[in-house]
Amino acid sequence: MSAHLQLEIERLKRKLLALSALVEHRIHEAVRALHTRDGTLARGVIDGDSEIDQAEVEVEEECLKILALYQPVASDLRFIVAVLKINHDLERIGDLAVNIARKALAFAGQTEFQFPFDLVAMSRKTEAMLHDALDCLVHLNADQARAVCERDREINDMKRNLREQAEREMRERPPQIPLLLRLLGACRNLERVADQAANIAEDVVYLVHGEIIRHQPGAGTQRENGE
Repeated sequence: MSAHLQLEIERLKRKLLALSALVEHRIHEAVRALHTRDGTLARGVIDGDSEIDQAEVEVEEECLKILALYQPVASDLRFIVAVLKINHDLERIGDLAVNIARKALAFAGQTEFQFPFDLVAMSRKTEAMLHDALDCLVHLNADQARAVCERDREINDMKRNLREQAEREMRERPPQIPLLLRLLGACRNLERVADQAANIAEDVVYLVHGEIIRHQPGAGTQRENGE
């Protein structure tokens, strides 16, 4: 690897890790806004989305510049490909943070509404899964990344259980259906954050070993998730 290419790759790593930290922080703030019914915090997450979008564009431009100028091969090319995928996943997580924050706005000032199920447990597990996926990226730990992928099933099961509870509440308390639908939407967004975290973990395995695992049993999440 040339010295110039090495410098470019190191700069790209720093940009990607900075974006990772920003996205993780925004998810945490969005979830906190929902739990605490903090409209100001929720608006801050929504208003900050452009910062994530800009950072995502900058990372992509860096990747394209390296491909054009240095035509990397082997592990260097694999690194650029993985960064492009992870970069997209991070931007999607930023979008999901905005979605959660928008739902949090609906609960700002709704002090009389009681959450009918434990959303805190699901959000904590989702945040932990995202944190660990990004930690795998920092340390290029493929074994830990595989373990992160396995945890996606648990989040899916939690979302399914919460959906069933929400549906029961809708039948018993029809006037609260609009708020219950927003809460259910937040659960769906959290599940999709977990899907994106699993995608990142899969990309870490690819980055370290050159192995594509997303179609293997137990590792599958779809890279694109519709809103």
